[in-house]
Amino acid sequence: MSTLLTHIAISDGKIKRSSLEVLSHLRQQAEANGHDTEAVIIDQNASQYVDQVKEYGPSTIYTIEDPIFENHRNTPLLKALGQVMDEADPHVFAFGSTESTKDILGALAARQDAAVLSDVSEFELTDEGIKARRPVMAAKILSDSVAKGDKILVSVRSGSYDLDESSADSEVVNLDFSIDESDIKATLRDIIGADSDKIDLSEAETIVAAGRGAKDDEGQELINELASVLNAGIGASRALTEAGVMDPSLQIGQTGKVVSPQLYIAVGISGAIQHVAGMANSKVIVAINKDPDAPIFDIADYGIVGDLYKVLPPFIEELKKIKS
Repeated sequence: MSTLLTHIAISDGKIKRSSLEVLSHLRQQAEANGHDTEAVIIDQNASQYVDQVKEYGPSTIYTIEDPIFENHRNTPLLKALGQVMDEADPHVFAFGSTESTKDILGALAARQDAAVLSDVSEFELTDEGIKARRPVMAAKILSDSVAKGDKILVSVRSGSYDLDESSADSEVVNLDFSIDESDIKATLRDIIGADSDKIDLSEAETIVAAGRGAKDDEGQELINELASVLNAGIGASRALTEAGVMDPSLQIGQTGKVVSPQLYIAVGISGAIQHVAGMANSKVIVAINKDPDAPIFDIADYGIVGDLYKVLPPFIEELKKIKS
C-alpha cells in the first residue's frame, strides 16, 4: 500500500479550489488501487483549515504552522514540503497548478530525486507510476506523458476534476518546523495584487470575458452589468489589455491566466488559439459574436450570433427575471 499526498494551497485566507479538486481525484485513485490518501496544509494558520479538508476524505492531514508562511517564499516552503515528504514518504505528491507551485515544483523534485509532471489536465495511477495528459503548444496538442519512479510529483490544472466530498475522521499530525531567517536569501518587499473587489479569476465559478468587440464604454458597461448579475469574474482578451481598456491582470490566454470555471461567457471574442489556451477547460462555454465564422464557436457549447449591443440587454434582463 502506497501513500498519495495532496498539498492544500491557501490564498488570501481561503483554500484554493484546485487543491480540493486534486484531493478529490487522488482519493478516488487511492480507493480504486488500495492506497492511502493524505493531505498537508502549510500556513501560518494551518489548523483552521483542517475541518474543511476532512470533508474530502484524507486518512491523515499533516499541518505545518508558522508565521513565516504568511506570504509565499520559496525557501521556507521547500523546506516544509521536504519535511512532510520525509514524514509521509508519498509515492505520488499532487499539487494544484498554481503560480506558487510552478515556482517551486522543479526545485522540490530535484531535492527529492523525484520524477515530475507539471500542469497536466488529467492523470491516473499505473503499476510503475502515473500517466498523464498535458496540453502543450498553446493547447493545440495534447501530450500523453508517463512518469515512473518511487517518488512522483504532479501538478494539475484548475478545473480538471470536480469536487467530491467524502467526509472522514482524519488523523491530524502537527509537524514542528523551524528555519533560520539567515537561510532565506530573497527579501519580500511588496505584494501587488488585483483590486480587492474583483473576483479571483483562477477561483471563479463563472467568468464573463470581453474581447475587442466590447472595447468602448457602452460595451464595458454591459460586461460589468452581466458580471454583476451572475456574480462573475471579469476577464479580457489580449486585444483589450494591450489597448489599455482593461487591466493586464485580467488577461486570459497563453500569455495571461489559465482559467477553468463552470461557466465561461465570451463576449466579442473571436477565439484565437492564444486565448483558447487559457479557457478551453471551462465546463460550459457560451459565445456571443456577430461573426458566424468566428473560431470561438468551434469550442462553444452554446453560441449566439449577433451584435453584443443588441444581444446583451435582453439577455441581462432575462437573467434578472430568473434571479428574482
